[in-house]
Amino acid sequence: MARDLGAAQDFYGAVLGWEFGTARVGEAFSVGFGDGVPVAGLGSLPPTLTVPVAWTPYFAVDDADVTAARILERSATVAVGPMSFGTGRAALASDRDGAVFGIWQGDAIPDWGMGGEAAPAWLELRTRNAFDAAIFYGEVLEWACEHEGCCEVAYVEENNRILLRHAGRTVARLHGGTLAEAPDPHLRPRWHVHFRVRDLDTAVKAATALGADTVSAPDSGPFPGEITLRDPEGALFSIAG
Repeated sequence: MARDLGAAQDFYGAVLGWEFGTARVGEAFSVGFGDGVPVAGLGSLPPTLTVPVAWTPYFAVDDADVTAARILERSATVAVGPMSFGTGRAALASDRDGAVFGIWQGDAIPDWGMGGEAAPAWLELRTRNAFDAAIFYGEVLEWACEHEGCCEVAYVEENNRILLRHAGRTVARLHGGTLAEAPDPHLRPRWHVHFRVRDLDTAVKAATALGADTVSAPDSGPFPGEITLRDPEGALFSIAG
């Protein structure tokens, strides 16, 4: 969600090589395509809504009302919705540690995916306790269930992280140790998105030329060979070659 949708399209088009098309949810939204495959959605924040510009993951659910009830039952927050939105129903929520996420009930754009070459490489939850978070999201979003197509959850002892896999691909990583009361809000629990680029140096140069800031060097973050950037409006994201 951006303050200036046109400027956001220009920025991410130049940095990530995306092209944009209209979305079925209205003129204030567009879909970014990488190599013809839908990658991400961009929306325009209403002027009266005083929330930070940020990337937010939306998880597909069978019933938004049931999922929202599960969120509330577990002492988390449903900030908006569930409400009818374009071709489906959506809600915006935060988990018990304050990490913001959305839920979506309805048809997805054909060929939308996670973990591919053009799609987001993966999502990362930076949270206080990865095990508590995995239980919360597992119960709310039905991870590690017996339904066909359900996500698999695995603990990796080597780096003390929890991996979420779908169709054999790692689509999300959960790791703990984030402080809930950190002075910098960007260090508090949150979901973080990672995108792939063809050439890391070229993408970074394009981003900084358009007003982005480099937040981390290639070897300073938890995943070597990627860089975290802050776009001109303040949204954080990482890119990897």
